[in-house]
Amino acid sequence: MKIIVTGSLGHISKPLTEELVAKGHTVIVVSSNPDKQIDIEALGATAAIGTLADVDFLTVTFTGADAVYTMVPPNYAAADMMAYCKETGENFAEAVEKSGVKRVVHLSSIGAHMEKDSGLILAHRQVETILDKLSNVAITFMRPSGFYYNLLGFIPMIKNTGVITANYGADDMLIWVSPVDIAAAVADELEIPLTGHKVRYVASDELTGNETASILGIAIGKPDLKWILISDEERQRQLEAVGLKPTMAHGLVEMFSSQHNGALAEDFYCNWPKVMGKVKMADYAKEFAAIYNQK
Repeated sequence: MKIIVTGSLGHISKPLTEELVAKGHTVIVVSSNPDKQIDIEALGATAAIGTLADVDFLTVTFTGADAVYTMVPPNYAAADMMAYCKETGENFAEAVEKSGVKRVVHLSSIGAHMEKDSGLILAHRQVETILDKLSNVAITFMRPSGFYYNLLGFIPMIKNTGVITANYGADDMLIWVSPVDIAAAVADELEIPLTGHKVRYVASDELTGNETASILGIAIGKPDLKWILISDEERQRQLEAVGLKPTMAHGLVEMFSSQHNGALAEDFYCNWPKVMGKVKMADYAKEFAAIYNQK
């Protein structure tokens, strides 16, 4: 197959490209950074250098492809995150329609089933809604759970206070995922014949906040590491204190509040993945510890 991979050589797109090339597919990786071309070609893929804001570029790149993996790269510098995601989603939809691509696998998120109160996840729902309007295109919406590497954001807090504090976690059951497991699921989905649209959840491990803290704590030499639940208001103040814009902080707080009250994972538990990923928290803890010790 000829497969287009967006996301340059990011956390998911790089292992996805490696797996697809190993399986014998022709892979074209979209990147806005010309410096990535050498690295992309080193993986056995072809680089398509351009931006997701350029519909003509996307259309030309998608034309003739058997399948396309789409994802909206995070852009924390965007003045309006929702507007940025909406525009990117509309660009994908237009390029898919004009190019005649018939198979799309799109990276969304757990919680995209929620119409409100999900914070930043509403951007993923918005893109799903845009792509869902495409007819005569088979689309899989991949909805991964919480990424392991998001835990890296707690490193300064652990070093400064000796604990993890957030408006979710503690005794809450948390669902974690490795980008490697997401990439494997996307690769699998790209090869599966499909008619219509479907949702597929991806997860690697399920642990409480305190179980998560314990595993990470042992890896970094702090076996008594605790995860303490705090209020939404206190978490908002924490995030603003480290430099986040109030609107961005609110989006995160609302997202994690919906995780704490169970709404975020409600549809996940109704559509549990048939197979959990291979990378467990104990595996990721080694990577976490290596980065922790470098800080």
